[in-house]
Order: sequence, then C-alpha cells, then structure tokens
Amino acid sequence: MPVKIRLQRHGSKKRPFYFIVVADARSHRDGKFIQKLGTYNPLTIPATIQVDRQKALEWLHKGAQPTDTVRRILSFKGVLYLKHLLRGVDLGLFDQATAMEKFTKWSTEHDAQIRKRQDDAQRNRRSRRPMPGRRPERRTEGGGEG
Repeated sequence: MPVKIRLQRHGSKKRPFYFIVVADARSHRDGKFIQKLGTYNPLTIPATIQVDRQKALEWLHKGAQPTDTVRRILSFKGVLYLKHLLRGVDLGLFDQATAMEKFTKWSTEHDAQIRKRQDDAQRNRRSRRPMPGRRPERRTEGGGEG
C-alpha cells in the first residue's frame, strides 16, 4: 500500500486551513486518512505550522512519501534535517549525542530567524497603519483650481 504524507484541506471558501495527514495514496484528498501529524495555516503572516516531529519522522522511516508542499513544510520545521542526521548515525559517521547537538544548534538559529521575520512583519503592519487622530491628506487632480 503506497502511503503519502499530504495536506487535507479544511476551512471555508477562500479561507484555507490544512491538516497534515498520512493517507493511502489512492484515497481522496479530503477522504480517509491513517494519522494526523499536524496543521498548516497559510493565511497568517508568516504561515502557522504545527507538526509532531516524532510521528512525521516515524512515517518517513517507514517509507511514506511526502508531497512537494509537505516536503517544504517538513524541511522548514527540521524534520528532514533530523532524518538526515539520524541516517548519519546509522552509518556510523557520528554518534546520537552529536546529531542531537547539531539539530539543537540548527533549531535555535532557525527560531531566531523566524522571530526576526515576525518582528519585521509586525513593524511593517504598524508603519502602514495611519496615525490615530490625523486625517489623510487629500490629493487633487490637475493641480489647479478651475
């Protein structure tokens, strides 16, 4: 049975919200699934992603194939990097402690970048908002009175 890790759409029209699920490749997009791994909300800035890393890692080790979008999400959350590190442990390139140390270092740097992006987005939203108590200036076309 071919198994895929894919998105299952929920939410109303033009307001998508997705569950990240493990499903049989032959089932419908919003149909039957085996296990729910997390959620993805593309409408927030930046997009809100919640994934159970351990469950996702288990399914990847079992041979589940992620779709392109889910692959990007898992890469962003570090699941694929963790799988890569654990493969190095299996090959004997380094031990488990070193792998976890590398992943923790990557995770802290990645979280700092995300926080910076969120702060920048919040600053941008504030700067676009008009100041309270001030009326926007009106522009006249043509520049002259006639």
